[in-house]
Amino acid sequence: MSFSSDVKDELYEVYPKARHCQIAETAGIASILARMEPKSRAVLIETENKKILNKFFTLLKQTIKIDRDGDTKLTPSDGRKLRELLKTDGDDFTVTKEVIIEQDCCRRSFLRGVFLAAGSVSDPNKSYHFEIAAHTMQQAEEVQRLIDSYECDAHIVERKGHYVVYLKEGSQIVTMLGIIGAPKALMDFENIRILKEMRENVNRQVNCETSNIRKSVSAAVRQIEDIRLLQDSGYFSELPETLKEAARLRLENPDMPLYELGQKCSPPVGKSGINHRLRKIGQLANDLRNQEDIS
Repeated sequence: MSFSSDVKDELYEVYPKARHCQIAETAGIASILARMEPKSRAVLIETENKKILNKFFTLLKQTIKIDRDGDTKLTPSDGRKLRELLKTDGDDFTVTKEVIIEQDCCRRSFLRGVFLAAGSVSDPNKSYHFEIAAHTMQQAEEVQRLIDSYECDAHIVERKGHYVVYLKEGSQIVTMLGIIGAPKALMDFENIRILKEMRENVNRQVNCETSNIRKSVSAAVRQIEDIRLLQDSGYFSELPETLKEAARLRLENPDMPLYELGQKCSPPVGKSGINHRLRKIGQLANDLRNQEDIS
């Protein structure tokens, strides 16, 4: 079972109590799956998913007393009842009447319906992706508008003849799972997201510390090379006592951080103080190298 299937299994069991919310969820499913047959005027529900068929016909039974007879079709008379229920125009089941989704509870039910009909959400262990595929740009823009009303930032992309409304932010996907009524999936997603963020933070910290250690080691190696050069060239004895002290401490403590090295000075100096002395030694060593290159 995929994470998306688990989410839908949770939502199949969610039935609104209020009739207006039942109508809204029916509208969400029908807007994606219902199609009018031109000649017979019957309404075909285009899916082989038994779970969503069961939910759709259960909602119809609750709202307009239509019983399922084992087929995926609605008779012309029942199709007319469905169009009247959803206040749709012509043969299109796209919701055009704002009254269907006027209330917040109805908007949530409608989004649950369209997600069950044409939505998916990726496994948060792999990536963050929530989407609903619409038939037309009008449908997609309506879904986008509803999602954005919950402080999300949905986008639309055309893919294989469909218009896909999607979210990529983990926190916004968590919000949508709560909106459509999947609290268990929400908690599972959030727990995984928190663990991933913790791991990423730890990895960033470790990488940062590793980088700092490398820089410190490289700097210490360079400082020791500079000191050895001054010693070998005879210039070391001419250094001020403060620089000689810093040089001796670095040679004796090649791995010691600058702050601790500064505390060994007499009197102790801070990190910037000992760094200034070692940089001065480095400048003198570079001057000496330049002189040797010229000669």
